[in-house]
Amino acid sequence: MILNVSGRTDIVAFYTDWFMNRYRAGFVDVRNPFNPKLVSRIHFENVDAILFCTKNPLPILDHLQEIKQPILFHVTLTPYKNDIEVGVPSKKELVEAIKKLSSIIGSEHLFIRYDPIFLSEKYNIAYHVKAFDRMCTLLEGYVQHIIVSFIDDYKNVRKNQKILKKRPFTEEDYREIGIHFSKSAKKHGMSVQTCLEERNLKEYGFKVDACLSHAYAYQLTGKTYKNWTARKCSCVNMVDIGAYNSCKHYCKYCYANYDEDQIEMNCAHHDDASSLLIGTIEKDDQIKERIQ
Repeated sequence: MILNVSGRTDIVAFYTDWFMNRYRAGFVDVRNPFNPKLVSRIHFENVDAILFCTKNPLPILDHLQEIKQPILFHVTLTPYKNDIEVGVPSKKELVEAIKKLSSIIGSEHLFIRYDPIFLSEKYNIAYHVKAFDRMCTLLEGYVQHIIVSFIDDYKNVRKNQKILKKRPFTEEDYREIGIHFSKSAKKHGMSVQTCLEERNLKEYGFKVDACLSHAYAYQLTGKTYKNWTARKCSCVNMVDIGAYNSCKHYCKYCYANYDEDQIEMNCAHHDDASSLLIGTIEKDDQIKERIQ
């Protein structure tokens, strides 16, 4: 199996000590988010590769040499300020972390996610075009792949509309993004792609590919996998070990966090020594070993 660490929360940024404790212990427990009394137990000996998804790779950099499975990273780097990304470190600090990460795992295993794009009076097309080109300039030689996506109508997005102040995209907006992003990526030796986007920008030179394709997964592991059932895309199936409402970045567009009171409560119930990310195993939990 391939672990996703994590699409539900930023384990790397906030729970690296817990993750490394679980890795050393040889297994991790994961509650089913839709039926919390069902717990999957995953032994790392059954893990073929690990995809780390994070906005801040710094906490795990010094631990990567301990991990024996193939590793790849999706690092989200967007140009928003702390009105939108409340708890995210400075972008200057993150750019340096990405460079260090690239030197450890290799640029071929590092994907930057410019994700999500939304438009407002403050964060307009000109702002994004300039920010994207600046990012490509700073990361030239360290990054080969960039994944772009557009904001979706999540519950949290609707709740925070007065802060986001987002407006709909027009075809001219997509055209400007497509032309300028493609030009910047090409100039700096990078590919730019979309995955599962209605407007894939293929006509402007964007690749249309999976975030984790079957070909790339086979290259990493020598194995084949089913399609990822959690999304209607062509990504390979992954097993997420995170928990919703447990990320302290408090991004106003986030799909995985939508209740700040619940975030605080969950964080208070986190224990680095527990087999679960949030809370502990209870007597009436049903634990089932997951091997794929």
